[in-house]
Amino acid sequence: MFQIGDRVIYPMQGAGIIQGIEDKEVSGTPEKYFIINILSNKMQVMVPLSKAPNTGIRLVSDENMLKDVLINFKTKKLFTSQELSYRERYHINMAKVKTGKIMEGSEVVHDLMLLGENKPLNSSEKQLLLTAKKILISEISIIKGISESNAEDLLSSNFS
Repeated sequence: MFQIGDRVIYPMQGAGIIQGIEDKEVSGTPEKYFIINILSNKMQVMVPLSKAPNTGIRLVSDENMLKDVLINFKTKKLFTSQELSYRERYHINMAKVKTGKIMEGSEVVHDLMLLGENKPLNSSEKQLLLTAKKILISEISIIKGISESNAEDLLSSNFS
């Protein structure tokens, strides 16, 4: 399980640090909660210890995984089939982002950026791209120990 000070990824939010464990009473039931500070938006999330394994929270990836992500990011082929309808593609991409896994999230960012080069993305896909990119950039930032701006530059330089 996680410990205070662990660097984690919280699905759909991005990188954070476990700041503490607190006892809280919710609906008359006392329980221990992880207190996670999300770095990109200064939000604080409370997750019951008993439910943490089912939330998709994970430790931040390592440099080797990031290298694999950046290698995949350089490819100009789509990871999701072009034959899918917008609706099918959106649901597949949303499911990938919700896993919280860096490789799956990076595939969504890659594919939507690539699709956006050929034609404008609709508003739902634009929002999904922004969310997935924010999460990916926050993880790159914490892995490399760089600012989110520099992490975004690193990501962009591996896309072209």
